[in-house]
Amino acid sequence: MKKVKNRKLLKLGIVSIASCFIFGSSIPVYAKANLPKVTEFQNTLDISAQPSEQIYGSYLTNKFNNFSDLGAWHGYYLPSYDAKELYGGFAGPVIIAEEYPVNLAKTINQIQISNRDTGEKYDLRNSDPVDFTYYPGRLVQHYQLDDFDLTLNLIFVTNRTAMIKTELKNNTNKALNLDVYWQGELLNTLANGNNKLNLGQSLTATKNGVQVNFSEIRDTWNYFATDQAKYYIYHDQPVKTIVSGNKYETRLNKPIKIKPNKSFTTYTTESYTFTTKEFNQEKGKLKKYTKQANKLFKQNEKRWQGYLDRTFNEKNDHNNLEYRHAAVKAMETLMTNWRSPAGAIKHDGIVPSMSYKWFIGMWSWDSWKQAVAVADFNPELAKNNIRALFDHQIQSNDNVRPQDEGAIIDAIFYNKEQARGGDGGNWNERNSKPPLASWAVWNVYEQTNDKKFLKEMYPKLKQYHEWWYRNRDHDQNGISEYGSTVSEANWQRDENYQIIKDENGNPKLNPEAVIEAAAWESGMDNATRFDQEGVGKDDVGVQVFENKNKDNKVIGYSINQESVDLNAYLYAEKAFLKSMAEELNKPREAKQFTKEANYIKNYISKNMYDQKTGYFYDLQINEDGSKKKLLTNRGKGTEGWIPLWAKLADKDQAGNVVENMVDENKFNTYMPFPTASKDNPKYSPSHYWRGPVWMDQALFGVEALQNYGYNKEARTLTEKLFNHAEGLMEDGPIRENYNPETGKGLSTKNFSWSASSYYLLYKNSLVDQKTTSQDGLSIDK
Repeated sequence: MKKVKNRKLLKLGIVSIASCFIFGSSIPVYAKANLPKVTEFQNTLDISAQPSEQIYGSYLTNKFNNFSDLGAWHGYYLPSYDAKELYGGFAGPVIIAEEYPVNLAKTINQIQISNRDTGEKYDLRNSDPVDFTYYPGRLVQHYQLDDFDLTLNLIFVTNRTAMIKTELKNNTNKALNLDVYWQGELLNTLANGNNKLNLGQSLTATKNGVQVNFSEIRDTWNYFATDQAKYYIYHDQPVKTIVSGNKYETRLNKPIKIKPNKSFTTYTTESYTFTTKEFNQEKGKLKKYTKQANKLFKQNEKRWQGYLDRTFNEKNDHNNLEYRHAAVKAMETLMTNWRSPAGAIKHDGIVPSMSYKWFIGMWSWDSWKQAVAVADFNPELAKNNIRALFDHQIQSNDNVRPQDEGAIIDAIFYNKEQARGGDGGNWNERNSKPPLASWAVWNVYEQTNDKKFLKEMYPKLKQYHEWWYRNRDHDQNGISEYGSTVSEANWQRDENYQIIKDENGNPKLNPEAVIEAAAWESGMDNATRFDQEGVGKDDVGVQVFENKNKDNKVIGYSINQESVDLNAYLYAEKAFLKSMAEELNKPREAKQFTKEANYIKNYISKNMYDQKTGYFYDLQINEDGSKKKLLTNRGKGTEGWIPLWAKLADKDQAGNVVENMVDENKFNTYMPFPTASKDNPKYSPSHYWRGPVWMDQALFGVEALQNYGYNKEARTLTEKLFNHAEGLMEDGPIRENYNPETGKGLSTKNFSWSASSYYLLYKNSLVDQKTTSQDGLSIDK
């Protein structure tokens, strides 16, 4: 039986390596002939580099793009062709110091070769040709000299270890007698402008190579490390290492002899670990990894081929060949941003960008978007990405905020303890994010049919859903508002950062801090609709309401806006929960979700739609909910088409919204779907959420069109998103957002939810015509 099972796994292109699994149905017969190979995708992203102690370029983003895999907390670059001093080594690595990226070296493990018979030291700079290639899942360097060819292959074999295969092929008609050694030098400094931080790293010679030791540094804004962290280089051949300060040299104990036209191969591993336990566990496996190297390299290629097979398995894929390159880049971006459990992160997940100083954590709505895309080709990672946030779902016995039972917090990071309470560190419990968790879970379920996962998540999703109505529905009318938790970050502080208290000794609330948190909770941090001053004389601006429980205790805050996107998301969530309840044989709960969803649909259609402009807007409310104002005066934003994505608008409303979406003077810009319409008085094409194109909103826009049968318009706008984004169709990185008028990439690079959106747009809008929207409730005619 075991042999049969293994044959089935192989047939499905499912490879297991380092606890990474790909599940999926077999590839349709019609698609097999069109499936591309891993080797057909070379350098979809330029990862060439000449790294230095100054890791950041503009926007606190790594100057260079890098490769990582399997959730490792370190990655590599290829050397720039003009950085010839790096030839023979993979540039870097870049390591994640718990929450911050830093370059460990220019190149940590650079091979040197000399001829023992002639005394000649070979100079790889004289190689002709030199070839550096980034394939999906693998980096390759190839050098050709008169005497030999040198080929270096790098892959990741676990979530802590990379492996380098070094192969020397004799090109002469006589035996080569060669001395082989490796050398490296630590940068040992993190520079940010003129400021430099000494990292306190040291080198130790080991029996099998060299070890980098780290010092205890807890610099909240720049770098975290403990003295347990290690970077360990292991050679499969007997070696001797000499350390001199920040430099080392590791030499093979014996020269190697290579017969004419024969080859010599050796393997090296490089491991980065955070704790002594991790280090000892990984170190104990390195000999086994090198002995199984051929198997591991084959498994790596099969795993990545499996990703491609799942991506390009549709009947119409061959009609969209010019977009395959971008789809693979999206996949590579997501896999490079994959981080495995470490610190407070208990499950594998995908961070927004390994390239950006502040993004080495997991945000909730980012994670939902990434899970929906990754479910297509690596569903186990998708499931774990969801679990990673739910691992920290607030419980009723929480010692900081029990009143937020059920909430999923904004962001989690490696370090948790210093940030509980909302003050300090990158962990954030001050707000949640838009409720898209059920969307993610249902889309993962549709890819996997994993009912066990559905049963696991359903009660947690219900708790989260209920939290919105308990803690973010100020007037208890069944319609929610964005807001904030009770948090120390919301108190007024003096010039010494001490909390200011009132005459009763209670902290004084800072309304601006709550409004900031509410905007963060929306995910659209500085969108025009959250400008505190409002627009026009009859707009009272953004105000803060206290939300209290039955004991008159403050359990959270809402702003005075019932946001159309939030409640459309909640409508969709009820539809997804209805579908889950039906799958899990809970008809009474399914019926209740349907009833509640119909109430939201009627409320939004009646109160949040403007007939004159043909668009949906937020609704301003007073404290008791007796007065409401439709905020047409604040202009149109992407929130106005979320009702179409959720399928709650009727056909007439949808038709009018679509007219706005395809209007070149509104949302159909050069790079379509700006976050503020061009006719919005506060539109700014390069100002974060006030105009730039964010790809998640663009994805929802395309799916909104598809949901109502506007497939031609959806296709046209999708092609513009691909063809007009700077660098996407070449070797440039996928950006956080884009200028709608020029397509110029803005903010950080290698951004995961943009990659997820492009992946889904390729699969569902170019190759096929389907959406990730809910199907549990139908559209009204």
